[in-house]
Amino acid sequence: MPLYEYECKSCDDLVEILVRSPGEEVACPKCSSAELTRVLSVTAAPSMSGGGSSLPMAGGGEACGAPRCCGGGCQM
Repeated sequence: MPLYEYECKSCDDLVEILVRSPGEEVACPKCSSAELTRVLSVTAAPSMSGGGSSLPMAGGGEACGAPRCCGGGCQM
């Protein structure tokens, strides 16, 4: 059973939902809206180099203030 990440159009919340079947109806657990958009999730992979983290990291910039801003110096 895959775990998908969705963005709710009604409350702008980002949620993960376990989907049991491809045709299953999903709703936002916060506001119960069915207006969800599936978003692309970044997967983590183990580092084969033996040092440091293999996860992508943002940094070195100012937060742009956008919802879910990474703080990586966006050019918005």
